[in-house]
Amino acid sequence: MGSSIPAGLVAIGAGLLFAANAQLFDDRENRTPQNLVELVQFETAKLENREKAVSALRDKVDQAIAQAGQDDDQKETHPSIFGYLDREMTGDAIEVQLWDAPKTTVESGAFDPNQLVVHQQDVEAIMNALWAGGAEAMTVQGQRLASTSGVRCVGNVLLIHDQRFSPPYVITAIGDQKKLKAALDASPQVHIYRQYVAAAGLGLSVTEKSAVTMPAYDGTIELNYAKVLEGQDD
Repeated sequence: MGSSIPAGLVAIGAGLLFAANAQLFDDRENRTPQNLVELVQFETAKLENREKAVSALRDKVDQAIAQAGQDDDQKETHPSIFGYLDREMTGDAIEVQLWDAPKTTVESGAFDPNQLVVHQQDVEAIMNALWAGGAEAMTVQGQRLASTSGVRCVGNVLLIHDQRFSPPYVITAIGDQKKLKAALDASPQVHIYRQYVAAAGLGLSVTEKSAVTMPAYDGTIELNYAKVLEGQDD
């Protein structure tokens, strides 16, 4: 199995490289040489500085990758990153259920029918808020997910791990219950959904659960990342 690299480390490395390039190339108009000799000297110095900066940042990225590649140690010391995906987890949890508006609301004609059903974005809003709230493990419809997992809706059918599920949709997260609920309250997307709950009768329940056991995650946790090819440094 290849090294599993936290997406945040790769993003940080990429961001540093982009920032370095932007900084090295800004203010070009204010530093224009007056003759050819000055131009050559200026461009040579600038290139040397850029190569030094890129080399230093590449070393930082390599160090981050090497550290993150220690899968066993990382899983033990950083459960918030890996979520103990390779094993069952038991703990206190928050359970969120979402369901479509009742048939009577649909038949009233007061709302666009599209506003009366749970959409993929609604499920994702709950998931994202719970991850942001420090969820240590999560299931949707009983299916264990990683923080990089996604769900997909086709009509009012939710697809997870090649299985189909209909409402109500149940999202459960193990973690600090107060922090998880606070994260739901702080999410702008969840706030919008709650407005439709009040106005149109969409379904939402948030319940505290004790001693919830979640199965091990059976998907892949390997993240692919870019590598510098040998002989391609120039």
